[in-house]
Amino acid sequence: MKKFLTILFAGLLLTSCQSKESSSSQKPKEINVYTALENEQIPVFLENFKKHHPDIKLNITRDSTGVLITKILAEKDNPQADVVWGTAATGLLMLDKENLLKPYAPKGLEKVDPKFKDSAEEPVWVGNNAWMATFAVNKTELEKLGLPIPRTYEDLLNPGYKGLISMPHPASSGTGFLAIAGFLQIMGEKEAWEYMEKLHENMGVYTHSGSKPAKQAANGEYPIGISYDYPSVKLMNEGNPIEVVFPAEGSGWDSEANALINKKDIKEESKVFLDWAISEEMMKLYGTQYAITSIDINKPIPNGYSSDPVSHLVKNDFKWLAENKNTILDKWSEKFGAKAEQK
Repeated sequence: MKKFLTILFAGLLLTSCQSKESSSSQKPKEINVYTALENEQIPVFLENFKKHHPDIKLNITRDSTGVLITKILAEKDNPQADVVWGTAATGLLMLDKENLLKPYAPKGLEKVDPKFKDSAEEPVWVGNNAWMATFAVNKTELEKLGLPIPRTYEDLLNPGYKGLISMPHPASSGTGFLAIAGFLQIMGEKEAWEYMEKLHENMGVYTHSGSKPAKQAANGEYPIGISYDYPSVKLMNEGNPIEVVFPAEGSGWDSEANALINKKDIKEESKVFLDWAISEEMMKLYGTQYAITSIDINKPIPNGYSSDPVSHLVKNDFKWLAENKNTILDKWSEKFGAKAEQK
């Protein structure tokens, strides 16, 4: 009997130990996601992720592109992020130069338009959409001042606009960088820098947010905001007295893209997230916010865009922009940084 009780106790003890070991080895599924998507977009998109993957916890860090890229570079010796989501491709290419991205081909990659993904067979970045530079113009305020609505980049040099324009700071905001990248690629380097010097004379402030100039235009603080399509069109469709102008010369643009951070412990959940980020359901969700998605979902063009929004995109050389981004930003900050808003 004693022998039986001893064996029974030993069996219970072993089962208990195995249970504790099993419990301790089952770490919670969670990943750290860095994103530059707008605050109001994130919960809308993540509701879909939770529907499909309720067991994966997402820790979201949201900031502008420039701030996120600086943060990831600062963490290079001990990466904290697992994935980057919805952040400018030009910024991600800066991370790739530092070997901070791990190539990964998410499910459905073959459907992505080549313009919106890295050209490698196993890409380091894959885009969700394209976003482009626009002018958000307060019609009421300009009418009061007897000023016309600007239709071209050259129009923005009208002396009557002095102090009436706001634009994102390109070192803080991906939208700011795509705007000056557009100038450089449309006009050529020499002419673009000369143009920006003239534009600076009319500039009221350089913001640290890509959407803020559109909001400032809507409330009349700065009647002309160089911003991007999503917030500009959204504010117009909400009834604000603004007109959204796609400049006649074309729009600088970038792709809100995703990437896998190169680190020692790459979690399987990170790949699950990146697969989800370009899924058909997500493309349809992106399509409710943007006119151009990286996968054709055959949807109507949202109100506020032309019938062919892709035609507004300038020819982008992502590689050249990434290689020269630091030089461009240093030069820009030295010349124009004095009008940056206080952080």
